[in-house]
Amino acid sequence: MKNDLGELSAFAIVAEERNFTRAAARLGISQSALSHSIRGLEKRLGLQLLARTTRSVAPTAAGSTLLLELAPALERIEQALAETRKQKDTPSGRIRLIIPRTATKAVIVPKLAQFARSYPEIVLEVTSSNDPVDLVAGEYDAGVQLGEFIQKDMIAVRVTRELRLAVVGSPEYFKLNSIPKHPQDLKDHSCIGFRFSKGLYRWEFEKGRKSLTVSPQGPASFDDPDLVIQAVLEGVGIGTAMEDSLKGLMAEGRLVQVLKDWCPSFPGYFLYYPSRRNQPAALGALIDSLRLDS
Repeated sequence: MKNDLGELSAFAIVAEERNFTRAAARLGISQSALSHSIRGLEKRLGLQLLARTTRSVAPTAAGSTLLLELAPALERIEQALAETRKQKDTPSGRIRLIIPRTATKAVIVPKLAQFARSYPEIVLEVTSSNDPVDLVAGEYDAGVQLGEFIQKDMIAVRVTRELRLAVVGSPEYFKLNSIPKHPQDLKDHSCIGFRFSKGLYRWEFEKGRKSLTVSPQGPASFDDPDLVIQAVLEGVGIGTAMEDSLKGLMAEGRLVQVLKDWCPSFPGYFLYYPSRRNQPAALGALIDSLRLDS
């Protein structure tokens, strides 16, 4: 029934006030408009809900029965609306994020403790995925991804500095194999691939005006960058990962970086979301906490 919720709410207020004039003032409408609304509801139900005299108004038996179920239902609706309104002004509620595992370690985890202390009423639901996703279709509030993978109609906020890919192998591997000097040399090496759902990531190289891509050929590929590096550490072959994440292992001498002059920096990770309009306070708080300058 069209307009039922508004008319049922109006009926409950009239029944509570026992007076059309006071109920109309409370609703901010004219008394005639309120009377018309109640008559329309009674007509569609085929029952009189309010008994009226010139001096008083009271629920009928049918009206009282309806109120028993209606009053708590309207209260629950009002509570739900109040909680929803609260999210506009108070950072609270749930934020659903889709983010690559590597970015989770670099972007979310280092700031999570401080964020949780500052905004105890916000709960982050983090889903790991290397693939670019449609936020709206996936029902996510925001995502983190490399700039090149973000759709142009999204709003993007930088959350890391420029990054660089590192090509690495273990010292044990290079005792048995020559160190590649040019990306084309990789054809003679076992290369551990990193895999998206739609296929293998092609290694991209650039030096001056020269650029080329290499499809890694080797005994294994993984959809988890940590497993790629684990295989490299075991001497299976050469792999790639974000340089910043490998600095410790390289400093310890457990990994050897090669082709460094062919791996230029590129724009890093961005937090992205669909719209600035009517943005929940919780999402605004997350953006402010993760943006690069924060």
